Amino acid sequence: MSVTNSDQDSIVLRGPDDLLRPFHEACKPESEFRVGTEAEKFGVLAASGEPLPFEGGDRSVRGVLAALQERFGWQPDREHAEGDVIALHRDRGSITLEPGGQLELSGAPHESIHATCREFRQHIAELREICDPLGVTWLSVGFHPFARLDELPRVPKFRYGIMESYLPTRGARGLDMMFRTCTVQANLDYSSEADAVRKLRVSLALQPITTAIFANSPLHEGKSRGRISERADVWLNMDPDRSGLLPFAWDANMSFQAYVEWALDAPMFLIKRGARVIPNTHQTFRQYLREGSEGQSATLTDWRTHLNTLFPEARLKNTLEMRGGDAQPTDLTCAMPALWKGLLYDAQALDRAESMISPLSPQLVQDARLEISRVGLQAKLASRSVQEWASELLALASAGLERHGIKNEKGETEAVHLTRLSALIADGKSAGSVLLDQIRGRSDLRAAVIEAARV
Repeated sequence: MSVTNSDQDSIVLRGPDDLLRPFHEACKPESEFRVGTEAEKFGVLAASGEPLPFEGGDRSVRGVLAALQERFGWQPDREHAEGDVIALHRDRGSITLEPGGQLELSGAPHESIHATCREFRQHIAELREICDPLGVTWLSVGFHPFARLDELPRVPKFRYGIMESYLPTRGARGLDMMFRTCTVQANLDYSSEADAVRKLRVSLALQPITTAIFANSPLHEGKSRGRISERADVWLNMDPDRSGLLPFAWDANMSFQAYVEWALDAPMFLIKRGARVIPNTHQTFRQYLREGSEGQSATLTDWRTHLNTLFPEARLKNTLEMRGGDAQPTDLTCAMPALWKGLLYDAQALDRAESMISPLSPQLVQDARLEISRVGLQAKLASRSVQEWASELLALASAGLERHGIKNEKGETEAVHLTRLSALIADGKSAGSVLLDQIRGRSDLRAAVIEAARV
């Protein structure tokens, strides 16, 4: 009898090979490489800027999810039979909910960034058709520009309640991370262990530079606190056991096993058995693997779940996830996956990027992160302005995309998705500084931000 993926995931972990399985199984030939994009946004009532509640009729997160199902063929997903809808699926894409009701499009894996943008535009069009008549809009910024923590809804997902209790014990801004941040994230493939760890090492070193490039969260509860990326500061004050630049991964001898060893020593959130959830923040996965908990033994599903609860700046799973950027305006969202595709899927660009980071050490890059959160491209890294680093990075990525040569109906390569970003960097700006320019001097700050940041 054949063994299904579900059967495999329920197998009790027996040895090191089982822990390595998710990474080895993800390796694929370059001909099958794709790019996935995740883009998050905050729902607000357009007239007031108040957070969109989770429930309460059509003008709620629950109401929007129901309308997407009814009008556009999205299929619901629940954690258990009696639970709330907490995600939607259609084709190979999904719409999921973050802890504070942030809506995330997890796009299908696409061969071209042109296809990514078409999918994203369709998603925005569907949201507007539903939400505009309701007086609901969605803001694409990295940190909620208005709301206090106590004003945001709570999404009824098992792990979120556990995280809400646990993360404040491990960092001053754990709850801000959950409820008040949004990102745009690019997910990329790898062909082998050597390919994966090389791309991970390069991506970790470059992540703070891309944080400056995509800085777009200059407001905190309606005011500037002197940071171009409030979200970047949040990630400097998060659980150190599961976030950061992973200094061990910069080593030339980095391997899947090294990542596994790090993940094993990170505390868990939970064990899930059907509709039953067992909080388990008192054990690392290594302890759980050795001792079990509540009569349960560690399974492949538990391990995959645990890997999803780790939040480094670049994350290794069945894809490589680039996690350093704030949510972007609509016309810049596709620049994130375009940048990383151009850098990591072109051999010449990847060689140049690897050479580019050679002067950098984990501590040197870490030391620059606080200044980057404050002044973005004007920060210094290894005696150079981050703006200089960013310009060089964009040139490498654009050239890589040109060599790929995938064109849209206008005959433009994927490098077109970096055009506006390149212009902003040349001016020393990011989306966050443009947002500040747009709202400066406006008497009604909330209306000005909603106008400037709506998707």
